[in-house]
Amino acid sequence: MPGWIEDGVSEYLKRIPRGVSLKITEISSGDRGKGGSSASARGAEAKLILDKVAGVDRLIALDERGSSFATKKLATTLQDLQMQSMSLAFVIGGPDGLSSQVLDRANMTWSLSEMTFPHALVRVILVEQIYRAIMINSNHPYHRE
Repeated sequence: MPGWIEDGVSEYLKRIPRGVSLKITEISSGDRGKGGSSASARGAEAKLILDKVAGVDRLIALDERGSSFATKKLATTLQDLQMQSMSLAFVIGGPDGLSSQVLDRANMTWSLSEMTFPHALVRVILVEQIYRAIMINSNHPYHRE
């Protein structure tokens, strides 16, 4: 990842309160070099993703065709899942999106926007939105309306 992505993610991870565990696991997005197809790269990526999320209670795939909702609804949803002691995994696909195997395994599919973002930037946006949701749920003034 470019340095500015790592810096952005690190900034929000530093802000996450103790007691909230948020970990980023990066996997290879597959071989997309000469002779490699997008489908085979997505398939290889899917196997790595599914291996990593085997014991997760709730898999949330980020996909442009997923459900979108306002930040306050995200905060409420995350709080509800937290109250159920759910372990969550958010999956951001590679440059060609997520395979059908990952989308089929997902319990929820969310869209961050109708716009298309580089998958690296989505990482920063997602971590910031999780941080924002935590702040909303703790009545911290970070989120303003």
